[in-house]
Amino acid sequence: MVLYTIITATSAARLFTALVDLYAVVYAELPYEEGPQEVARFRESLPDEAARPGFSMIVAEDDGLLVGAAYGWTMPAGTWWSRSDQDPPSEIRDVDKFAVLEWMVHPDRRKSGIGTELMHQLLSQRTERYATLAANPTSNARRIYQRTGWWQVATSTLPWGPLWTCWPGLYR
Repeated sequence: MVLYTIITATSAARLFTALVDLYAVVYAELPYEEGPQEVARFRESLPDEAARPGFSMIVAEDDGLLVGAAYGWTMPAGTWWSRSDQDPPSEIRDVDKFAVLEWMVHPDRRKSGIGTELMHQLLSQRTERYATLAANPTSNARRIYQRTGWWQVATSTLPWGPLWTCWPGLYR
């Protein structure tokens, strides 16, 4: 049975090793094909991500094993994804929004509702009216985003090269 747990910034560090392991499996797949360098970058970024204002995380565990996780933090009013080629509508740009940084499910546990429940629980505890995420435009997850009400408004190029698409979603 999958257990979903809310994780705060103060309790997140205990899950960093398991998160890195999950990240390595998920992002080794196409289209990402990330290796040790990208996994190390993710590992190094976790303490800073957890320290951001408004950080929250939901994890899915089955028999003590991490099978999914979603987390993010508050993106302040007036800000948007860096390097974005365009802004979202002003009603999104001009308010605080929740930036989803990771939404990942172990490949062996996909298509069982874990990802949907992770996002539902993550967003249901938030006070912001909008959420946003950035995604690889060739990933299968794109179909999930569209099916669940997210829409693409821009593209952004990450500092280390890949092009990503920027998606806001209304969830309140």
